[in-house]
Amino acid sequence: MKIKKGFFLRSICGENIVVAEGKENIDFSNIISMNESSAYLWEKVVDKNFTADDLAQLLTDEYEVDYDTALTDAKALTTQWINAGLVDEE
Repeated sequence: MKIKKGFFLRSICGENIVVAEGKENIDFSNIISMNESSAYLWEKVVDKNFTADDLAQLLTDEYEVDYDTALTDAKALTTQWINAGLVDEE
């Protein structure tokens, strides 16, 4: 999968927020807020193809978490990103 063009992570008033730029992406019905670890993952995979396994590996590299827990969290996160329309499944 890959983050769709036109979505960017911004820090707004101390919060990590995904914003859509470009008129084709404007939908103010959802504001996507990210915690520290999801923002870290977003920054690592922007403009790259990635899988839940890739995200899990990034989590284990950065945080003190075992791979199985990281993979469970990465799968949940990718599902959220897909449901929010932030990524293309390839």
